[in-house]
Amino acid sequence: MQDYNRSRDTELKGAAKDIQRMLSAQRDRIDALMISPKRWELDTWRERYLDHPLVGTIARRLIWVFEHDGEETVGAWLADDLDGGAAYGPGRLVDAEGSPIENPTGARVRLWHPIDPDLAAGSTDTRHDIGAWRAFFEERGIRQPFKQAHREVYLLTDAERNTDFYSNRFAAHILRQHQFGALAAQRGWRNQLRLMVDAEYDPAHRLLPEWGLRAEFWVEGVGDEYGTDTLESGAFLYLATDQVRLYREHASRNTGHAGGGGFRSRGEDAARNHPLQLAQIPPRVLSEILRDVDLFVGVASVGNNPEWHDGGPDGRFREYWSEYSFGDLGATASTRRELLSRLLPRLAIAPACTLTDRFLVVLGKRCTYKIHLGSGNILMDPGDEYLCIVPNSVREANGDRVMLPFEGDRTLSIILSKAIMLAADDKITDQTILSQINRKVR
Repeated sequence: MQDYNRSRDTELKGAAKDIQRMLSAQRDRIDALMISPKRWELDTWRERYLDHPLVGTIARRLIWVFEHDGEETVGAWLADDLDGGAAYGPGRLVDAEGSPIENPTGARVRLWHPIDPDLAAGSTDTRHDIGAWRAFFEERGIRQPFKQAHREVYLLTDAERNTDFYSNRFAAHILRQHQFGALAAQRGWRNQLRLMVDAEYDPAHRLLPEWGLRAEFWVEGVGDEYGTDTLESGAFLYLATDQVRLYREHASRNTGHAGGGGFRSRGEDAARNHPLQLAQIPPRVLSEILRDVDLFVGVASVGNNPEWHDGGPDGRFREYWSEYSFGDLGATASTRRELLSRLLPRLAIAPACTLTDRFLVVLGKRCTYKIHLGSGNILMDPGDEYLCIVPNSVREANGDRVMLPFEGDRTLSIILSKAIMLAADDKITDQTILSQINRKVR
């Protein structure tokens, strides 16, 4: 009997792991559809998404648009018993105010995107009210499987209108090559590992066949010393970022040397290689491509490494690290700030916390701390003295216990964990952290 129970437990644990893997894969697949114009017939959508025993746990925490006879209705699933989770049990489709909606026979369904209303034209369509949908999930304690209501939107800037055919918004960053490669693959980009060799490489690119487009993100290896700037295999440790461009899907390809020098088409292909004006790109496509690149920079930048305050190898990146670690906020960090402005008043540490334009300021018992909302790195006031706290030194579970309305923002969890710890800095026992604080308060 014991052997049977042990075998049964092993089977159940294995099944649970398989389900978790399938859920993660389905979540990533549906997240990737945020760039897609794909629509489903209502009955097909209910079968494959809303009522599906596995996918339904994801679909019932998302916002959907129902199109019928030229009219649109926007809705999300609201379970009758939220304690059981928004994705389980009986419930109904509702609007952002929680009122039931009808989804008429013959409707077609698509994923809602916060750029759906024409933001550039100042739309006031209340069905697509981004603030109302964010409040819907925040106030009910429903956690979306990925950022949808709180998703960053990237509108064309004046600088991009001036450059016309390319965006420099994410140029001049230094990325860890292998981490960038893993993220690029996860987001559906094709990328080659760059080696310190005399060879040509395609830019990192993403094919968008549903739109007939190809997006490119230009990167190149950093450094020229084998073994210092590379692994033993010859792979560059770091990449420098450059332009983002979009082309017709089958336009001739660009290539660039591994060590830099720019990308270009060669020979007869050059005449057929014309980048598209950014203003011609569908707003949802441009926003999602720039969001991907922002993710690559936000996660893979060396500026996120709290141990690089000396600028990394030979101090070469000190200026970049400082500017990135404590500079102006990008779109992701700005969204993070907006959420914190609503979340903080509900937390026990609220009396010790203040939000500024770039920082979450925490008044500890021994010192005042400024946590940057982009990098998560910390300065101590007065004097802006750096405080190095690596994520492994932080009880990240503190951040996890705070109810966030979406999954996937590890930096936000780390920021909250650091804030919770620093608000009670008189209880810190980690000697590495204490020694830095003690030097400051002496």
